[in-house]
Formats: sequence, C-alpha cells, structure tokens
Amino acid sequence: MNRLLCAVLLATVAGAASADEITVSAAASLGNAFREAASAFEAANPGAKVHLNFGASDALVAQVAKGAPVDVLASADQDAMDRAMPHVAAGSRRNFASNRLVIAVPAKSTLQFRTLADLRQPGIVRLTTGNPASVPVGRYTRAALEKGGVWAALEQKFIFGANVRQSLDYIARGEVDAGLVYETDVESQFDKVRAVMTVPTATPITYPLAVLRAAPNASGAHRFASFIVSPAGQAILSRHGFGRP
Repeated sequence: MNRLLCAVLLATVAGAASADEITVSAAASLGNAFREAASAFEAANPGAKVHLNFGASDALVAQVAKGAPVDVLASADQDAMDRAMPHVAAGSRRNFASNRLVIAVPAKSTLQFRTLADLRQPGIVRLTTGNPASVPVGRYTRAALEKGGVWAALEQKFIFGANVRQSLDYIARGEVDAGLVYETDVESQFDKVRAVMTVPTATPITYPLAVLRAAPNASGAHRFASFIVSPAGQAILSRHGFGRP
C-alpha cells in the first residue's frame, strides 16, 4: 500500500513539474537575449522550465499553423505575426522590442559606406541578408533597397540566409563582402563583424509577441510574456542592444 502511495505521489510531482514547461518560439535574432531572459524567468519562478525554439519568423509561424505545441510566439516583424493571428489568444499580442537595420562587413574589411549606392562599389561581389520570401530582415532589406533605387542592380549579388544569424555567419567568416542584418546581431559577434552604416527602413523594426490560442501551458505563457515586457525583461533586451518598442 505504501509503495502504491509513493508511486502516486511521484507521478503527481512529475506531472506538476511538466505542467510548468513553457515552449517559446522566437526569431533567430532574439537568441542571446531570450536565453538570458529564460534563465532569469526560471530563477524567479522555481519549477518553471522554458524551452526555446529559434528560427526564421515565417518558419515559426508555419510550425504553429501545423499544430506545433507552442506557448509563446515572438517574431521579428509585424507581417509574420499578422499571419499567425488565427492562432493567437485574444488580446495577447504586444510589441516588446525594436531594432535597426545596418550594413555590416567582416571586422578586417576596409570597405566604407556613406549611402546605399556604395553597395554597388567594385569591391563588392557578394552580399547577404535573409531571404525576403521568408525572413523579416530580408523584407526590411528589400524594401529599403527598393526605396533607395538599388535593389534591381544588387539582387543577383545576394546569398540569402535561412535566417538572420546564418547571414551574420556568412559575414563573420568572410564568405561575403557585406550584408544587411540587425544592429543587435553585429553586437553579438563584435569581434568578427562591424557595422558601417545604419539603413533607414520604410517601417520601424518592431518585435511582437503573443500567447498561442492552443498553448499547452497558457498560464505559464502569459507569465513569460509579461516577464518579457516587464522592467526586468526590458533590461535584459537592452543589454543585448534592443530598443523599446
């Protein structure tokens, strides 16, 4: 009888532990910041466990649409979150961070930039950014270069990354001459990459997050989302270079 009671108690404890697991799907550019935020959240919420899934925002939305058991979605642009809205819990969508688009080069590069037209200088053979068809940074890049009148001339030079961190790696390894990535990405590899110019974007770069309607742990999801927009969460994002929304 005692053995049976112990088994029941163990099962109850295990169930309680797993009940406070929170799965967060977040844009690749949030990697460093959200890892720190998850650790801080777990420290402030004993028993909670945050599982992080990083990728291109559009790919994360596609996973959600196919029924992936996700609690919180954080995307790098509004377009991706707009497509996720059929799966979002009412009233849970909030902007929580902002960023800037920059031209970045390998740390030892001697290339200089004053305008977007300088992307056409002879020393530039290969460029990179995220794929505009599926990655927010690519959409911001294409819109900015179209507005600057240089996209058509440069499009064939681009090697598109599956997400912004892949493009950043191309720059860091010197596989391209320059790339357009987020300012925060450059800061994450400041010893290998440097920003040489800030690129104005047609729309502000803001990051929304939301709790999913079918969240397996809705309570935990709301607590994590609230933590991200709290002063403590915002301080973590700020340390990683993100601005306020």
